Amino acid sequence: MIIGRLATAASGAAPILVEYLVIAGGGGGGGNGFSVDGGAGGGGAGGYRCAVTGESSGGGASAETPFAIVKGTAYTVTVGAGGAGGPSGNNNGSPGANSVFATVTSDGGGYGGRQQRPGGPGGSGGGGAGVSQTGGTASANQGYDGGTGGAGVGSGGGAGGGGAGALGSNGATSNVGGNGGTGVSSSVTGSAVTRAGGGGGGTVSGGTAGTGGTGGGGNGSTTGATPGGAGTVNTGSGGGGAGDGLGAAGTGGNGGSGVVILKYASSLTATFTGGVTQSTTTSGAYKISTITATSTTGETVTFS
Repeated sequence: MIIGRLATAASGAAPILVEYLVIAGGGGGGGNGFSVDGGAGGGGAGGYRCAVTGESSGGGASAETPFAIVKGTAYTVTVGAGGAGGPSGNNNGSPGANSVFATVTSDGGGYGGRQQRPGGPGGSGGGGAGVSQTGGTASANQGYDGGTGGAGVGSGGGAGGGGAGALGSNGATSNVGGNGGTGVSSSVTGSAVTRAGGGGGGTVSGGTAGTGGTGGGGNGSTTGATPGGAGTVNTGSGGGGAGDGLGAAGTGGNGGSGVVILKYASSLTATFTGGVTQSTTTSGAYKISTITATSTTGETVTFS
């Protein structure tokens, strides 16, 4: 009879919920060659999925439903690396890698397009290059599209990569790069931090490069001699697009790595496998685990 009561109580118990912020790696900015055609596009921010009460996910979406865990079950946790900036010599950037918690996957940011190439799709889309190249498409409820490169041959600015909170800006024909889209703020760790900004677009030598989006996006470059700026580590921000400069081929900026943050009842203990780099703090009735790196895609967390 006691066993029956215990079973009934277990089956009717409230679920054990974990709030999360899962941000993928940002895309790398586009690289450029020696021909003076236009600036390269900035990388898109990594996908931004949030299940923190009162906050927002990327792409203007509301917060998701917290994840219901079962004690003793191992759940996958992966922090996506940022994509490499495009090497000099007319190469697109590389997309960012996905970040994962259990069944929640945020898509890596789209790459920035090299001159005369479009930006790539991703959590947020990469910016298109000059001349008139379109931006990459964002994943639904994770981020925004990249902008379109400027139209002028020899003066078309690269577009900004999309951010979690806004579209990447278009490049201008007047040799002005587009700014990266802004990120989204979260207070899951106890203080407000903006993450997942898009990378700024590059320009032909002498232009005005786009700035990285708020939240860690890398700035674009105005010359092939200076690489695009890197996205900030553990923000999932995009790298800046390369400049196009009079005999100097340009390199795009690397995207920033992502992050996984888990918020759960302080009565629980989270045990991570050995390849996880994380720190756990306690704030009132909750613990917050911030996972900044994973050595393999097979790392896990188990709650007890």
